[in-house]
Formats: sequence, C-alpha cells, structure tokens
Amino acid sequence: MTNSDQFHSGFVLLWGRPNVGKSTLLNAALGRKVAIVTPKPQTTRNRIAGVRTTEDAQMIFVDTPGIHPPHDTLGEYMVATAREALPDADVVLFLVDASVPPGPADEQAARLLASATAPRVLVLNKRDLVAPDLLAQRQQSYEALGSFEQTAVISAATGEGVPELLQRVQALLPLGPMYFPEGMVSDHPDSFLVAELVREQALLKTQQEIPYSLAVVVEEFEPRTEELTYVRAVLYVERESQKKILIGEGGSMLREIGKAARAEAEPLLGKRLYLDLWVKVRPRWRNDESVLARFGYPMPKKPRKRRSR
Repeated sequence: MTNSDQFHSGFVLLWGRPNVGKSTLLNAALGRKVAIVTPKPQTTRNRIAGVRTTEDAQMIFVDTPGIHPPHDTLGEYMVATAREALPDADVVLFLVDASVPPGPADEQAARLLASATAPRVLVLNKRDLVAPDLLAQRQQSYEALGSFEQTAVISAATGEGVPELLQRVQALLPLGPMYFPEGMVSDHPDSFLVAELVREQALLKTQQEIPYSLAVVVEEFEPRTEELTYVRAVLYVERESQKKILIGEGGSMLREIGKAARAEAEPLLGKRLYLDLWVKVRPRWRNDESVLARFGYPMPKKPRKRRSR
C-alpha cells in the first residue's frame, strides 16, 4: 500500500529524433531490457511503457518512435504514435545526442514539443562520446532549441548521470496513486517482447537493405510444458531478395537470428523457448494501412485529449 499524500506517480515521455538513446535510457531506468536497441535509425516503432516502482514513486516511462520526416505510411504511423503520447505526459524528457550538434530532426522535434504543457527536461545523452571542452558548447546549442525547465547531461549506455536524472524526474511528478501493480515492468505481453527481440537480432545481423522493410509477427505463443513455450513467428519483408538474405545459405542466417533472440528472451521471460521462425514476402506492406494494423501498427484515428487526473 502507498500513501498518496507522499507518493509521486505519472507518465514520463521520452521524446526526440531517432538514435538519440531513448530506448537505452528506458532500459537503464528500469534495470532490465524492455525495448530493443540497434544502431539503425527508427528501430522503435511502437509506444512502449516501462514501469519503475520504488517505495515513494511510480514512474511510467513511455518510449516513443523517433521524430523524423515520414517517407511511407509506416513512418506516418510512427510519428503519429509519438505525437499521440504528448497529451498524457506529466514530464517530458527531450533526448538529444550530445556527440553531434543539433540538426533539422532535432529542430523538428523541438517545434512539435512546443505545445506540450508538461515540464520539459532537456537531456544531453552520450556524454561519454563528447570531449569535455565541447560539452558546454553543445549544451548551449541544444538549449537554444526551446524552453526547458531543467537540463541534464547523461550517458544512458554507461549509466553516468542516470540516477540523478531519475531523482529529478521523481521530484517533477505530481503526487498520485500507483497506476500499475508493483512488480510490473512493461505494458506489453511476452509475445510482443519476443517479436521485438527477433526483429532486433535480424536488424543487427543483416545489411542496410533490411531494417525498414522488416516486420515480425508472433502467430502462436503456446506453453507446451511448464518449462517450455512454443513460439511461431513470421518475419515479413517486401522483396524476394530480402527474404533470401534473412534465410541465408541453407537457412544459416535464420538459425543465427533465432539462436541470438532466444538467448536474449529466455533470461528475461524466465522460461525456455522453442522459436519456430518463418520468412514471408508481403510487397509494399509499409504503405498498406490494413496490413500495418495486422502487423501491430494501427494508424491513430483522432487526436488524444489529456488524461484527467
């Protein structure tokens, strides 16, 4: 039980362009992996909530797709998903990559954030990649993008500055109840995590041609025994050439993907998995709204209103 007179709770939105470390920060804040991470842009496609519960606070971190100019219907879904999360935010963490100067995508993300009513914290990430004499200059350049209540400098990858950032976030959150049960760390089912881990390994092990054309759909997730769960997952691509890359010679690449995904998933889920992976071609699926919805990327129908507290 918690005392709502002393308990802080709320939704913390992770905002910014692709590849600034939002998913890495989410995993660091929770102390476990709930979002996949790759060096390739636009890895995060869905809104993912990760829950951090302590004795005096519950922070619901919302990881969103990176803000970018969309080039297809999938891209439109990703940007709409990020923008749809803004009205629910109690605190917004605007993440930027301190190892490079601000670019057009950062400027776009800052413009879209201007309408947010929640407190905004500018978070300069990747401080471990910045020369100390450049850091102050980068901070000044990013602070010029908008109005921020606070600025934090961290490395989500090494953990430097993350505990202090979490303390600041807790102080900014309003007093309120526990929204999710203690012990819950994600709002997605295990099947979603497995699908994402398969996609992560496929992205890490294949060439630049694959990332944007790949979707993974878990079609069956069935416990066979107390220790073993059977998972049938389909990797969808848009061209036959991409299918051949994912399968590899004699199925070697698909086996590598499955082995690596299983090694990631089993410790997180606490169970053994039998991963049955298939590859299918669905031409131009990224521009077909009905297929996008079936693959787990439904287009938002109308703007969201701020959640009443």
